[in-house]
Amino acid sequence: MGDYLVFALAGMGTGAVYASLGLGVVLGYKGSGIINFAQGAMAMYVAFAFDQLRRTGELILPVIGLPTRIGLGGPAPFPVAFFLALLLAALLGLMVYFFVFRPLRYAPTLAKVVASIGFMIALQAMVVLRFGTANRSFAPVLAAEPIEMLGVQVPRDRLTLGLLTVLMAVALWAFFRFTRFGTATRAAAENEKGAVLLGFSPDVLAAVNWMLATVIAGLAGMLLGGITALDPVTYTLAIVPALGAALVGRFNSFGATAAAGLLIGMGQSVITRLQLDVDWLPTGLRDGLPFLVIIVALVVAGRSLPMRGELSQERLPFANRPKDIPLYAVAGLGVAVVALYITEGGLRLALITSMIGAILCLSLVVLTGFLGQISLAQMTFAGAAGFALSAFSMQMGLPLVVAAPLSAVVAGVLGLLVGIPALRVRGVNLAVVTLGAAVAVEAFIFRNPDYTGGFEGARIPSPTFAGFNLGIGGQGGGDFPRVAFGLFVLTILTLAALAVVNLRKSATGRRMLAVRANERAAAAARINVTWIKLLTFGLASFIAGLGGALLAFRQGQISFESFGVFVSLSLLAAAVLGGISSVSGAIVGGGIVSGGIAFVALDRWLGVGQYQLLISGLALIFTAILSPQGISGAVRDGLDPAAENPNPRKRLAGLGSGERILS
Repeated sequence: MGDYLVFALAGMGTGAVYASLGLGVVLGYKGSGIINFAQGAMAMYVAFAFDQLRRTGELILPVIGLPTRIGLGGPAPFPVAFFLALLLAALLGLMVYFFVFRPLRYAPTLAKVVASIGFMIALQAMVVLRFGTANRSFAPVLAAEPIEMLGVQVPRDRLTLGLLTVLMAVALWAFFRFTRFGTATRAAAENEKGAVLLGFSPDVLAAVNWMLATVIAGLAGMLLGGITALDPVTYTLAIVPALGAALVGRFNSFGATAAAGLLIGMGQSVITRLQLDVDWLPTGLRDGLPFLVIIVALVVAGRSLPMRGELSQERLPFANRPKDIPLYAVAGLGVAVVALYITEGGLRLALITSMIGAILCLSLVVLTGFLGQISLAQMTFAGAAGFALSAFSMQMGLPLVVAAPLSAVVAGVLGLLVGIPALRVRGVNLAVVTLGAAVAVEAFIFRNPDYTGGFEGARIPSPTFAGFNLGIGGQGGGDFPRVAFGLFVLTILTLAALAVVNLRKSATGRRMLAVRANERAAAAARINVTWIKLLTFGLASFIAGLGGALLAFRQGQISFESFGVFVSLSLLAAAVLGGISSVSGAIVGGGIVSGGIAFVALDRWLGVGQYQLLISGLALIFTAILSPQGISGAVRDGLDPAAENPNPRKRLAGLGSGERILS
């Protein structure tokens, strides 16, 4: 029993970091109504900057086009490095609010989530460009010698971190409860006019709260660096347990958020010890705990989660009704077939990757573009299909025509399970659920060697149909990549695109758009909202499964790295950039996925390959702010100004002129 107590108390260190990040999330939400998915990434950047100051005395700024390194003439002493890192955090929070989130004050939830994820991607890319890819470690900030507590020896820094977190939560509670600034912030959260009547500018309130949130995140990042190595992935994904803690606190209570964060960290530590004694416990239970907390918090709170009062809100991207389908289909097929034959080597492979990416983007068109539900786990569904395909074909010996559809069905079933919370929540809360689900599935299944082969991965046989080898390398290798495989992928893409086009034109598609516009109004119009939501999640996940199966065929051997959380976020970035509410947007999105034709060509011609993630993140932010319709929507509106429906009622639901929801 003493061992478990030691692990529980030692887990207070990690729990304190989760709690601190959660407190920052609550601060940002109180100040601006935005849930910052990049809170962990901001902590990561400040921690790297702090370490660099102590190593070389260079203050490295997260800016582009300006001098980025300010030298101090030698390694900075701890107090100087600590102060400059916190100052950098405050300036980072101020800059992010005014240049990214202030323009999105009245934007729909999708735009805010997209901008937050874009900033997360950009910060990760910035760390790689500025500090390199190697993990770092630095001397602990707090004294780490053990002390005796409750009859056991516990590292002092863990207890200090826990105490500091509690004191921080108390200080924030008192500040927001008893000061005029706190009263104004709470008034702005209910109604921004209330803050104005108190003599405060909502922009100033939001900016100060964002600065405080980023300083707290930076402090957490620096303190975590003394416990574990500096790792961009670990730091960034710390946002998942932090969001779980913030959900327990309903994005409002500092005390509940801090307590939940501490308990999550302590629980994870106890699970680590428990798995040494109980060998039948599933792998990944530690990383899956935050997802369980998120689900429980949503089941208990559900729709009672607070929503910030806003003056107005922009509409979601317009789901244009497809026209001239045969013309565009024939033209697109012709261009794709010619491109497959005239390209070779890396360009042909990139073209095939783009076609697979377009299929994956189609799944987001159905789920987010038509239904308005935000999913950060589409590559998780694709991965489920990929690993299922390996099991069906390698272990069971099923042929392509059976194994591939069955693997997509597996993805659809998983999507239905993840989509069940959508019956109770939507918007940013659903984004939190799907992000947590992606982390949990990766930990429980994708990293479990019993299911996926672990680091060695799972093998995928070459696809055959009616005696013809459709594999990417042909018999024994051959011409790589083969046109036959490209035509195979193009066929699936065409069928999927036509299916989504017909779905948009059908009565079911119009019901999806009605649910997206207003669930209560849709229910009043006798639309079964529950059925529509589950149907859409299943269809979208099935399409993602088709893309996952094709991606598995393309790679020949897959591992958890092919379907990780950040791959899902990159897919969302491509879908939004292309245009998340139309089939043409999915095609454009496929062109700009990682490894797609756009970036491969640009890397060959301009050498911008190392900046791919940075370009994607920044482009995502600009798209959320300036062009929610994406590239395809901007082109369509430019060619035909009448394409953007001026009628707000029709635009709200994305319905074309003369369409009836129930027809």
